[in-house]
Amino acid sequence: MEWIGWVATAVFASSYLCKEPRALRGVQAGAALLWVAYGVMIQAAPVVAANVAVAGMAIISSLRRERGPSS
Repeated sequence: MEWIGWVATAVFASSYLCKEPRALRGVQAGAALLWVAYGVMIQAAPVVAANVAVAGMAIISSLRRERGPSS
């Protein structure tokens, strides 16, 4: 079960290598979702809550950027 936390850490760390903002948000959202799964598995509500917020913000930010500045 611990492996998913390590994978989430690696995915999040790799987000620092992203050159495009959209890719950055996608990698961060993916990492946050992995952290949510890990938090559920270890029954850590703060880990789940924090990463639901992070994933949500990354996804919302991506959707807003795709629509353009006027929406």
